[in-house]
Amino acid sequence: MTEPLDEQRAERWRQALAERESHLRPPRIEVQGTLRRMVGLTLEARGCQAPIGARCVIRSRDTEDVEAEVVGFGDDCLYLMPTGDVQGMTPGAVVIPQDGLYEAVVGDRLLGRILDGAGMPLDGRGPIRGQARVPLLGRGVNPLDRAPIRRPLDVGVRSINALLSVGQGQRMGLFAGSGVGKSVLLGMMTRYTDADVVVVGLIGERGREVKEFIDDILGEEGMRRAVVVAAPADSPPLMRLHGAMQATAIAEYFRDQGKRVLLLMDSLTRYAQAQREIGLAIGEPPTTKGYPPSVFARLPRLVERAGNGPAGGGSITAFYTVLAEGDDQQDPIADAARAILDGHVVLSRELADAGHYPAIDIEQSVSRAMINITDERHRAFAQRFKQIYGVYRQNQDLINVGAYQRGTDPRVDEAIALHPKLMEFLSQDLRQSDGFANSLAALEDLLAPPA
Repeated sequence: MTEPLDEQRAERWRQALAERESHLRPPRIEVQGTLRRMVGLTLEARGCQAPIGARCVIRSRDTEDVEAEVVGFGDDCLYLMPTGDVQGMTPGAVVIPQDGLYEAVVGDRLLGRILDGAGMPLDGRGPIRGQARVPLLGRGVNPLDRAPIRRPLDVGVRSINALLSVGQGQRMGLFAGSGVGKSVLLGMMTRYTDADVVVVGLIGERGREVKEFIDDILGEEGMRRAVVVAAPADSPPLMRLHGAMQATAIAEYFRDQGKRVLLLMDSLTRYAQAQREIGLAIGEPPTTKGYPPSVFARLPRLVERAGNGPAGGGSITAFYTVLAEGDDQQDPIADAARAILDGHVVLSRELADAGHYPAIDIEQSVSRAMINITDERHRAFAQRFKQIYGVYRQNQDLINVGAYQRGTDPRVDEAIALHPKLMEFLSQDLRQSDGFANSLAALEDLLAPPA
């Protein structure tokens, strides 16, 4: 008795689908190798073959299995970078290449959770069940398919909303030295933004700061719609790289669901330093300030994954913190980040030392997409604010020592009269939120001519 026609068609469809998936899935490699030596952070394996980016398990008699990624190869050997602790590993350990690539856990159940760089829960609330997985490296987006940046995103910070307006899908840099309030500013944006989902990547920071950021800065209110991926400074360099990619993959998932996502990554510099450790360990030549060329190739790959999706879909608005070592804005990573981002917010140590928060240096900061998301009236008020602020800064030394005589220059007189109000406008308590419309109204009230 023959099968019904519908069942025959269904069986042919299943076979065709299985054949298609078999072509897409990386082939399983059965050949095992052995660990020959360890140089610095790099493990050298012989007797097996695997492509760059492949997963391997290293099995030793005296230690638990350790996962590693293929980061390079040479004459008859593979260079592996472990994702975990290799303490106790011995020569001759078995190296077993694995099927498939690294993946990120995604899904709505991630909201309110804290993960490590491998996607495992850190919050003690049990495993995350029933969720999908996507490739950690993401997938390329045709630049012609991206929707243009046309609508502003409210971040809840008055000075940014009014003077450095950020658009949905824009990628901004937050340039700061150590201890000038970048974490506090990130926390304010997390709590007060009108984005649907917030994804926070804490990459390479001190472990103490991770808990403080979650408990004191994010708080219970900020965690309700947030996902935190933490790969502290004591994590292996590969885990720090994976943490940044994990956060980006989660943001991509929510964007593909049509949501407005705010991605905050602290910091892009630690991500670059992790890649520097890997590159130097496998023998890559150092170039600018010890950074190998692979660092400057990886930065745009990570950043370009953020942005808008197709028209009518979701968006990823991203803020990447960049640590200016010694407050040097010409640091190679800072310089490279400025070239690939859509604007930058610079935090000033001088303002922070004076107790002015957020310590945003309006003169050095710029939003390249502001012209596309604001009207002419808004831009005119923002430009006038910056002009008045700049005039005061240019003459500040003369004003402070009493060398300037009132009436000499009307522009300077106006700047002196308005300076206290300008500084009050730029300052904001970390427990205070100021929406986009209120920020613009406050700017107009400050600078509008008297009736």
